Amino acid sequence: MAAAAPTQPLVWLLLWLCVRPFGTSNTRVSLGDDVLSPYAGGHGPAHSHRHVRDCQPAVHGNVTHETRPASTSGGGAASVAESTVFVSDVPGSSRRVYGHVTVVRDPLRTLSVLEPGGPGGCRGNRSSTVEETAGRCLYAQNAGFFLPDTHECLGNVVSDGRPVRDSGGVQNAQFGIRRDGSLVFGYLSQDEVLDRSNPFVQLVSGVVWLLRSGEVYINQSLQAECDKTQKTGRFRTFVDVVSARTAVGHDGEGNVVLFHIDGQTGVRGMNLWEVAESLKSYGVINAINLDGGGSSTYVANGSLASYPSDLCIPDGRWRCARAVSTVLCVHPRRCEPADCGGHGDCADGRCRCRRGWRGAGCDSPDCRPEACGPHGVCTADGCDCDAGWRGKNCSQVCPLGFFGASCSEECLCDDQCPCDPQTGSCNATLRGEANYTLHGAGRCLAKQMFTLWRRDEEARREQPRLTEPTWLTITFALASLLLASLLLHLVRGRCGAAAPDIEHPEYSYVPLTRINGAASHAGAHAGKPGSALDDSDSQDDTWSPSDSARS
Repeated sequence: MAAAAPTQPLVWLLLWLCVRPFGTSNTRVSLGDDVLSPYAGGHGPAHSHRHVRDCQPAVHGNVTHETRPASTSGGGAASVAESTVFVSDVPGSSRRVYGHVTVVRDPLRTLSVLEPGGPGGCRGNRSSTVEETAGRCLYAQNAGFFLPDTHECLGNVVSDGRPVRDSGGVQNAQFGIRRDGSLVFGYLSQDEVLDRSNPFVQLVSGVVWLLRSGEVYINQSLQAECDKTQKTGRFRTFVDVVSARTAVGHDGEGNVVLFHIDGQTGVRGMNLWEVAESLKSYGVINAINLDGGGSSTYVANGSLASYPSDLCIPDGRWRCARAVSTVLCVHPRRCEPADCGGHGDCADGRCRCRRGWRGAGCDSPDCRPEACGPHGVCTADGCDCDAGWRGKNCSQVCPLGFFGASCSEECLCDDQCPCDPQTGSCNATLRGEANYTLHGAGRCLAKQMFTLWRRDEEARREQPRLTEPTWLTITFALASLLLASLLLHLVRGRCGAAAPDIEHPEYSYVPLTRINGAASHAGAHAGKPGSALDDSDSQDDTWSPSDSARS
C-alpha cells in the first residue's frame, strides 16, 4: 500500500484528463453561488421616464442619455482592438485587483451583442458560458442581466440589428450603437428605444450609470433606478460591496472600452465607486455597469482568460465559469450591413459595391434622382431616360434618325427622313429642339458643300490649258496643211490622166481582153457559125510605140 501512494496523484490527473479532454469545454458546471443581483424579483424600477428626467441635475436639462460619434479609424484585423491585462492596487485599501481593459476601434463594425448560445437564445430562455457563445470572437465578456432560475434575459436586447427583447420602458442604464454608428449611454424612453429613423443595431441593459460626461454619476443613478424601499437595502449593497465587475464605456476618441475585473462578492474585487474612479483614470467619458459577481467572465481568442468566482459541481476545489445571458463580442471588422445590401461584396470590413450602386452599405443607386432631371428616372444602372431623351442626365434630345427610350431605336422613314423622337412616327412635326438641330445640320451641310465646290473650281483653274489665239493658230495651220494636201492630190490626178510618154518604150498597152485570153477564145471559135466577132474586137490589138510611128 505504501508503494502505491506516490502514484495516486498521477491516477487523479489521468482521470481528470479523461473527464476533460484537451480542446473541449469543461464538463464541470458552475455552482452559481456568487450571486450579485441589484433587485430581488426583477430588473429595475417601475417608475416612468419622466421621473428620471425630473430627478436628474438641471445641468443636463431634459436629456437623459448621452450620444457620441464612434471612432471609424484603423484598418485590418490588427487594429480592431487592443486588450491589456492589469494588476492594480485599489486606492484607500489593501486590496489588489486583476482584470482586463479592451479598447475597441470602429465599434459599429467590430462589436456585437450576442444572445446566449446564438440567435434565439433569449426567446428560448437559454444560458451559456461566454466561451460557448463567443465562437470566433477575438475578445468577449458577459453583458446583460438575467434571472438565475429561469435564465430569462432582462432589459432591452438588440443583436446585430435584430430586436430581441423589449423591457417595456424599465429605467435601467443602457448601452447601444445606432445605425449611423453613434454610441448611446444612459436612460432611454420607450420611444427612443423603438426609434426607426436611426434604429439601434446593438443594445443591452445594465444597472447603474457609472460615468456621465467624465464625472461619477452613481448618486444620480440611485435616484433614477431605485425604488424608495431599495435605496438603503439590497440595491445600495449592490453598489457598495466589493465583487467581480464588468462594465462598458467609451473614451474621448469614440472607442468602446470593455472593463473586467476578477473578484468574489464580499471578499475581493471592487465596488462600483472604485470601478467608476478606475474607468475615469483610463480616460473613459461615459460608462455603465453590467452583470458582475459570478457572471463576470472574460474570454480571449476563444479561451477563458479570467478567474471565475463560482465553485464547480461536483468538485468544489475548482472554479467554473457561469452560464450567463448576453455577451459583448469583439470580432474582425465586418461590413454594415453584412451582406452589403445584396449589391456588393464585403472585404476587410468595407463593402465593395457592384456596378450601379454606391454608399458604405451599397444601398444607394449610382445616380441621384435629381441628377436625371425631368426626363429620366434614377436606377441602379444610372439614369433611365424617357423616350426622346438621352445622355448621362437625360438632358439631350435624340439625334436625328433615332427615337425611343434613351434614343435606342433607329427611324425607318423613307429617304432617311427624321422621325418623331418619342414615337418614331414619320408623319409628325418635329419639336422645337429637333427643328433647331435640323436647321443647324442643314447649315453645316450647306457650308461643307460650298467649301467642296470651291475646292473643285480652284483645282480646275490650276490645271494648264491653251488660250483662244493658240487654238486659232493651230486650227489655221491644220486647215492649211489639209488644203495643200488636197491640191497636191488634184495635181497628181490631172498628170496621171495624160497620154503616156512615147520616149519611154518600156511602157506598153495591153488590152484587158488579151490579158483575160480573149484572143485565144476567138481562134478557137473561128470558122464556126455565129462565132464572128464584132468590129469592136479590133481594139484588142496590142499597141506599141512603133505602131504609132508607122501610122
